[in-house]
Amino acid sequence: MLEKNKLQQLTIISTEELVDKIENPDVKLIDVRPIEAYNGWRLKNEIRGGHIKGARSLPFKWLNYIDWIEIVRVKEIMPRHSLIIYGYDKFETKKVANQFIRAGYDDVRIYHNFIDEWSANNKLPIDKLKRYRQLVSANWLNKLIKTGIAPEYYNKKYVICHVHYQKRDAYEEGHIPEAIDLDTNLLESSETWNRRSPEELKIALEQLGITYDTTVILYGRFSYPDNNDPFPGSSAGHLGAFRCAFIMMYAGVNDVRILNGGLRSWTDAGFETTTKEYNKHPVKDFGTPIPSYPELVVDIQEAKEILKTSDKNLVSVRSWREFIGEVSGYNYIEKKGRIPGAVFGNCGSDAYHMENYRNLDHTTRESHEIEKIWAEVGITSDKHNTFYCGTGWRGSEAFFNAWLMGWSHVSVFDGGWFEWSNEGNPYETNIPKKFKKQIITEGNHL
Repeated sequence: MLEKNKLQQLTIISTEELVDKIENPDVKLIDVRPIEAYNGWRLKNEIRGGHIKGARSLPFKWLNYIDWIEIVRVKEIMPRHSLIIYGYDKFETKKVANQFIRAGYDDVRIYHNFIDEWSANNKLPIDKLKRYRQLVSANWLNKLIKTGIAPEYYNKKYVICHVHYQKRDAYEEGHIPEAIDLDTNLLESSETWNRRSPEELKIALEQLGITYDTTVILYGRFSYPDNNDPFPGSSAGHLGAFRCAFIMMYAGVNDVRILNGGLRSWTDAGFETTTKEYNKHPVKDFGTPIPSYPELVVDIQEAKEILKTSDKNLVSVRSWREFIGEVSGYNYIEKKGRIPGAVFGNCGSDAYHMENYRNLDHTTRESHEIEKIWAEVGITSDKHNTFYCGTGWRGSEAFFNAWLMGWSHVSVFDGGWFEWSNEGNPYETNIPKKFKKQIITEGNHL
């Protein structure tokens, strides 16, 4: 009876009421639309894309997750707060609101006028991910494949890449229609893990049928790594997609996009995979000198200079155990520790996971949450931030996140811990004296 009474108390608020409450720190505004809409895609032809400024992303899709209440808590949405929930669909908005009520939240309200009033009024604040176009949804990609056109795609040629590392069976098991397979070894050295030479990249990209003005959509398949495997990273296909995206950007591909969530987002959307082999269509010339954007890469000497500069950060996108030297993170890296002076960028649990940068469905985490974690250790947009990890994969994903946010001075230290430790450079172990304890826990992720 109590729950029924609470449900009856659910109220709808007006735009005027929302305006009055939006700056109140005790009010939490929750956007239950797909993450793409939150980022900036206009999925219902609204006048302005993005989300109401200050809103937190909690897609309706996530209601099916057992860990839903844990996600809510990580987002610091507590029972003491007043909640205002909005979305595209009234049924979905109400269902999420009722879920909060059942979870013990007493003050829950809903807002139904995002499209016709909030989005349509330029005086009302909206926020969005600056480069949201580079994170595409499964629906967007399906439309491109079926019709050759898609929102905010202004090209006539595209290539879809199913990325893997020495795991072609991940492609053969099932992939998105039209996708070609891309082994990361084609773009990075199997010995040093650094990007290949400009001459090698030119040949590789041309073999893939990619020119500087091709739209490239990359994704991978996630599976749980086997740490007994000599190279557990072969299971981290979607992480490899970010690595390939970074190298292509460095080379000069102007329109690199990531399927947000990887292959899982495709299957979650109900689309079928195929085992059909798709041939590559080589091109004669990449069309522009490689690298077109050399500033995106930092090599070891420049990394050493960054450590001496107060307005630059060398950011370690590694797990806490790697950072303090308990483990190297890799079967093939012997030394354990960190680069002295590096800032902790906290990837998540180990070398093959990026929980602190992703949601449970492997979509890219809400940018405001990433920015908050970074700000706590001095990673801010006014500095030049160079990201690294063990061999470049996690560093590339963190780089891509900052680039999506519109940060202008970001790069990747390509050699990472692998090169640093192999060259006999100084390193540290144990917990740094000056360290913010609130980011140590690996539970600070979705």
